[in-house]
Amino acid sequence: MALLYKADPVRGEQWQALFAEHAPDIEWRAWPDIGDPSQIEYLAAWQAPDDLQTLLPNLKVLFALSAGVDQLDLNRLPASLPVVRLLDPGITRGMCEYASFAVLSLHRDMLRYRQQQMARCWQAHLLQPASKRRIGVMGLGTQAQQILATLQPLGFALKGWARSAHQVAGVDCYAGREQLPAFLSQCDILLCVLPLTEQTQGILDRELFRQLPHGAALINMGRGGHLVESDLLEALDSGQLSGAVLDVLQEEPAPVDHPFWGHPQILLTPHIAAMTQPESAFGVLLENIRRFEQGELMVGQIDRAQGY
Repeated sequence: MALLYKADPVRGEQWQALFAEHAPDIEWRAWPDIGDPSQIEYLAAWQAPDDLQTLLPNLKVLFALSAGVDQLDLNRLPASLPVVRLLDPGITRGMCEYASFAVLSLHRDMLRYRQQQMARCWQAHLLQPASKRRIGVMGLGTQAQQILATLQPLGFALKGWARSAHQVAGVDCYAGREQLPAFLSQCDILLCVLPLTEQTQGILDRELFRQLPHGAALINMGRGGHLVESDLLEALDSGQLSGAVLDVLQEEPAPVDHPFWGHPQILLTPHIAAMTQPESAFGVLLENIRRFEQGELMVGQIDRAQGY
């Protein structure tokens, strides 16, 4: 049996070494050198090649090398092909680190202090206690719950919202469209880690921003497709929002004339909140291959109807 890898070649060398040491029975192949395509049973990729069914006629599983699968056009994949997202503990740790950095940056007013530094202005501002700062997380999946657990010891008042009902210790949880306004009204800092689906495309828009407390701030760690970028600029200019930390954009990399680059109320990072690390992800991927071989349910297999 063979596994075809189609992603970053530098990290591919690390993956190859791990397979050679721990799973020599699985032949490793790296795109575009696929060899005999009929021997390839597994594909590990960020994006799938075109004409997948024709190119790899005996493919059994597509492993997405990411926590989400929105970069894949599921409609172009064979309906019977299992698609499995990568629940890498290293990704979760990275997301928790980034969320902590972003929340604390906004909580401690670091965007304003950065502006003051550039203006050579030495001025302190009143500090809001963490217990008085309400943090709302959109999405209550595994990563979101880990983020909330990381923020909890800091003393913030924590809120969570998802399409379906959840119970998370120490978190006031809301569910469904009918409870979204009540959730938003209590978010001084709103953090988005939703999966990108037809239902969540453009959810961070003018109407949503209007339902946040005046002067609230935004963190988007989901996908660029969640955010209507012109609506964010409007909300910042009007003062409805005070700042934003963005790790994702509609177009990546951002063009040189993108208005977010030089905006004083936006901290922009190049999609680096978390990255798949072969050292931590390898065990998860190999375990899923072994599960599939034994007819067991794979961890992270998506529901095609929901898109995640």
